Amino acid sequence: MSTAVRKTKAVRPSGRGVILLLAIAAGCVVANMYYAQPLLADIARSFHLSVAKIGSFAMVVQIGTVFGMLVFVPLGDSHERRALITFLLCSASASLALIAFATGPIWLCIAGFWVGATGATVHVIVPLAAHLAPQGKRGHTVGMIFSGMLLGILLARTASGFLGEYLGWRSVYWAASVVVLIAAVLVRTRLPESRPEHPLAWQELMRSILELTRRHAALRESALLGAAFFCAMSAFWTTLVFFLGTPPYHYGASAAGLFGLTGAAGAAGAPLVGKFSDSRGPRRTLLAALSLAIAACAVLALLGHHLSGLLAGAMLLDLGVQSGHVANQARIYGLAPEARSRLNTAYMVSFFTGGAIGSYCGAIAWKYFGWPGVCGFSVTVLAFGLAVWTAGQYSGETASDLKPGHGSGAVV
Repeated sequence: MSTAVRKTKAVRPSGRGVILLLAIAAGCVVANMYYAQPLLADIARSFHLSVAKIGSFAMVVQIGTVFGMLVFVPLGDSHERRALITFLLCSASASLALIAFATGPIWLCIAGFWVGATGATVHVIVPLAAHLAPQGKRGHTVGMIFSGMLLGILLARTASGFLGEYLGWRSVYWAASVVVLIAAVLVRTRLPESRPEHPLAWQELMRSILELTRRHAALRESALLGAAFFCAMSAFWTTLVFFLGTPPYHYGASAAGLFGLTGAAGAAGAPLVGKFSDSRGPRRTLLAALSLAIAACAVLALLGHHLSGLLAGAMLLDLGVQSGHVANQARIYGLAPEARSRLNTAYMVSFFTGGAIGSYCGAIAWKYFGWPGVCGFSVTVLAFGLAVWTAGQYSGETASDLKPGHGSGAVV
């Protein structure tokens, strides 16, 4: 057997082990950006911040993620990926410790920015998993990674609510720092090497991201849809803990954290969504996801003051948003297989920009219009996404996504 063949096999998973490790690492990292959601009221009290100002902290974390996307994620197409992931995980652990140490809102925001920036690790992991996936299984493999990520979000919201209420919000970040450091050790010792086939300089990567965005209408559409999905989701989760503190609920951080369990629907459904995208085409999946998310916002607006209605709406929103996210990513990875990290950069920069806008605007909507304002803002954003999807039917590239196979890595 030749050296080239041996190297090729070295980066292929021998079974579920490597994909499982990647899913766990992704879950640990993505959790870092969600620990704060049930704790926002407690953090605001610690630093005497208003709802709008603590919404700015959530926005800063997501702005940090956009920065990480631009600086770190393209390196997945130019550097050895195991070393890059290990470095970013160690940096994430240090950033979480800095949040636990924060003595004022400025230091809190600086540390939060770097937690967001190192959150870009996830978007080095996901293209690597897609690269390792067999042809025709890409959507399913991406779905498995997203199951790990969604479980990380679920556990982050739930565990942080309980730990924060009984041990203080700083204990959450100390524990998270240790967990991510353990993940870094596992990645370094268990993950095989994975070197890019055609490494490019960082400046070339940046130019090529702009060129990929200009060339592919499907990438532009997915980027806008991803921004709309995450904008609506961020508006909901940023304001939920404040809504739960009002009549008829009067709940604290631990109860708010329990709402993270609604994410189980998205976690369980992600692999099924990936399979549906592989078999029916990603644009059909995206239309279903948009419809589900809009229906969820209607439920939250009309029935949100009843616990069953709030739980049902949160579950539907999580499932709709995560379904759209899985379909978008399975779709874009088929556009240019040699440039998946760069495609992911273009998509995720837009995705987290939408999230940052949603965190801030959701807090503003809550301040001036209460819960109906938050729901109305989310519906408006998702309606914009529906308009983008409708306009995409007249593009040759995006219309071809209605055919099965484009979620599986077929080159469009």
